[in-house]
Order: sequence, then C-alpha cells, then structure tokens
Amino acid sequence: MGRGLALALGEAGERVELWSRREAGSPAGVLEGARTILLAVPDDAIGLVAGSIREMVMPEQVVLHLSGLHDRSALLPLELTGAALGSFHPLQTIPDPATAAERWRGAYAALEGDARAQAEGERLARLLGLHPIRLPSGAKPLYHAAAVAASNYVVVLAALAARLAEQAGVPPADAARLYLPMVQGAAENLQRTSPADALTGPIRRGDVATIRTHLSHLTAADREWYAALGVEALRLARAAGLEPDRADAVERVLRGEESGRGGA
Repeated sequence: MGRGLALALGEAGERVELWSRREAGSPAGVLEGARTILLAVPDDAIGLVAGSIREMVMPEQVVLHLSGLHDRSALLPLELTGAALGSFHPLQTIPDPATAAERWRGAYAALEGDARAQAEGERLARLLGLHPIRLPSGAKPLYHAAAVAASNYVVVLAALAARLAEQAGVPPADAARLYLPMVQGAAENLQRTSPADALTGPIRRGDVATIRTHLSHLTAADREWYAALGVEALRLARAAGLEPDRADAVERVLRGEESGRGGA
C-alpha cells in the first residue's frame, strides 16, 4: 500500500519520499519539511512507529495512518507534537503497487481525525481520483467490518459456490470459474441500482419450493450459512416489494419453522 501510494501520488505531481525499516539510519531527513507523513505499516505497529518518530514531527505537519480499523487514537504517541492526526484508508485492494493509480480511480477513501488531517486526506484523495468520505469518531470498526463483508466474504462465497459445484459433479477446474460471470454481473448491477433492486433469485421471487429443496440437499453446516444469508436477502426482497405472505413463507422455511418438515 505504501509503495502504491508513493507511485500514484508521484504520478499526480506530489514529491514523495519513502523510508522503510530496511534502510539504515534515521528517517529524520525524510520527515523534515514534509507536509504530510503517511504511516503505511501493519496495524499493531502504528503506535510503535508513531512513538519512534515523536521527536521528528512538527506542529505544522499532518500524520495519517492507513489502517481501515483504527482511528486517530492509534497515533496517541504524537498527541503532544501539535501535528494534525488522523487516518486515511483507500477502500480498494492493491495486489501490485504498479496498478494502484488505476485501481483507485473511482473508489472511496475513508477519512477520520482532526479537521486539518481530514482536509489533507481529502486533498490526497482527489489527487488519486478517490471519493473522500468522512467518518465520525468511533465508526471505524463497523466501517471496516463492512469492508471485510464487501471484499473478503465475496471471495469466501465464491469458494463456497465452487465447493458445492464440485459436490454436484462439476470438474474442479470448471467449478472454480463457473459462477464468476454471475459474480461480475451482480457487481455490475450494483453499480447501476440499489441492492434491493439488484437482488434476483428464488428468495426475491418468493419461491418457497426451490428454497426448501436447496436446504434439503445441503449439509447441516451449509444450511446454516445458506439460511443466515437468506434471511438477509429476504430483507432486501421485502424492500423490493415481495408480497408479505410469500415473504413470511420464505422466512419460515429459512428459519426451520415449518411444521412437520425437517432437514435432510
């Protein structure tokens, strides 16, 4: 992430200097005169690194860390420096620093912290083609949990789908890619409309028989995640206009509340 930022900001016309723990000596020369200091380090190292540069940070500077989880308080060792403190979290995965500038265009950056720190974060976000969004104090854990759901868990769901496809007899190489066009299509739908309007499938239609059949062919463990996600999908289906009677019937199936019916 740090190298990606350095490359992208350099392309945008900023003067950027990198310093890492692999380099000998002190970062004092790099920090001196810098307008903004970005700490691109693991979450559990933010406080340690902040403490190590405490004597080098000036009141007129801005210090931002890149954690999606932690807020301004992670920079507590710098509190008495007078510098503006905050966090700057580009909401996009960067597997290769060389692709950062391209991948960030149109994505979002979450900003939090002192007013001056957030203003500097907005400036950097616009240079990178990111949409800045300010978060209130204390909001980062929920914000970051949502990021995990939107990114990591999409990968997990794709893996679950591939596993079920293999169990259904699809060759592993095909199973791994079978549903990717659907994932891409769903993401494209979400670019154009709301989640409620983008939802398709048996829960959106209120197709109780199909849902019941799915559940009857899943293992107990797989029924748990299918039903839990199904209840969330049903919220969207209700919002999109699924008739209350059909929605209630779907919910009873998902929650295992149908009388006289058991799981396989």
